Amino acid sequence: MAQPGSESKSGDAFVTHEYDESIAVQRGIVKAETALSKSHPHPRSRAAIESALKEDKAFLKQLEKLGTAHDATGEVEDVAEGIIELLDSMVEKAGDAPSEAYEAHAVLLNAKRKQQDSAGGMLAISRALKDTEGRDAAQAFAKAQKASSDELADLLAEFAVVISTTAS
Repeated sequence: MAQPGSESKSGDAFVTHEYDESIAVQRGIVKAETALSKSHPHPRSRAAIESALKEDKAFLKQLEKLGTAHDATGEVEDVAEGIIELLDSMVEKAGDAPSEAYEAHAVLLNAKRKQQDSAGGMLAISRALKDTEGRDAAQAFAKAQKASSDELADLLAEFAVVISTTAS
């Protein structure tokens, strides 16, 4: 059942919504990676985030370009808003302590995993609409998000060990 004020979307409106959400979350990821690539205290994580940032900026441009064909601008709705607010608040605290950077790293990882889900939906939609450009972009996006998510997950575990074995 729809919540008061929520709007049921289908057809073109749903496609626009999916692109809007993906663009908005990707903007949040790029913003978070920009900050964490400078402030993350774990050198290997910082380097991985910096590397992912280059790729994620390119994907953002591509999502924005593909979204224009569906009237998507990156409008921030409920899910994207929650993800972006959490990213912003955790990244803001990341410089306070390694444990705060760990939390920001984990939230970034979750946002990137959300993008994997979005890429899967965009891939299915593009196939159904016979949109080869969208299909190819969604496949590349899904593959890259999975690879960087896997790397960030491994580094998050490594960082946990560093934090837990450092004397306070």
